[in-house]
Amino acid sequence: MKLLSSPASPFGRKVKMAILMKNLKDKVEITTVDATKGDATLSAANPMGRIPVLVAENGQVIHDSQVICEYLDTVGTGPALFPANGPARWDTLTRASLADGIIEAALLMVYEGRYRPENMKVQSWLDRQASKIHTSLAMIDKAPPTWAAAPDYGHLTLAAALGYLDFRHPGIWRDKYPKLVAWLDTFAKTVPAFEASKPPAA
Repeated sequence: MKLLSSPASPFGRKVKMAILMKNLKDKVEITTVDATKGDATLSAANPMGRIPVLVAENGQVIHDSQVICEYLDTVGTGPALFPANGPARWDTLTRASLADGIIEAALLMVYEGRYRPENMKVQSWLDRQASKIHTSLAMIDKAPPTWAAAPDYGHLTLAAALGYLDFRHPGIWRDKYPKLVAWLDTFAKTVPAFEASKPPAA
């Protein structure tokens, strides 16, 4: 299999964690692409030009990160990342959706700073994205999600979201949400894939 991604992508990090958690490291070749510059290889695989993209062994192209992680869950070994059905499945997917929302808001803040001229930045819009992040983190911090045998897809998505905040928005959350800080420390100790998938220093 081949994964098209970027070291800095939080969505790519989710997939990289899943690869390691499902014991697929030796079966996936990771190719670095730049989604910000119209990479031809990426565009051929995904016309939206978004990462990550997985090319399966049979040549099938799979995207986005959730779909890739669910596919990896079916071909790898070890604990299941996605409950098969029932309330546990909807809980996992809902937790992951909220964490994805945190990532998306954080990414939009990065893009605003990177691509919009200084005189065209809209502070109220940036404040709105930050508010989404803090409202979500405040809710999760009241009762951080636990796991029994092993973390699931919802947990690894939350870990990727918090890791991305540390990477691109240092100082935005750690002093406000102590339970989540402790939660991420526990996740990192439980899941070595978290540290192994860490992006390079910004």
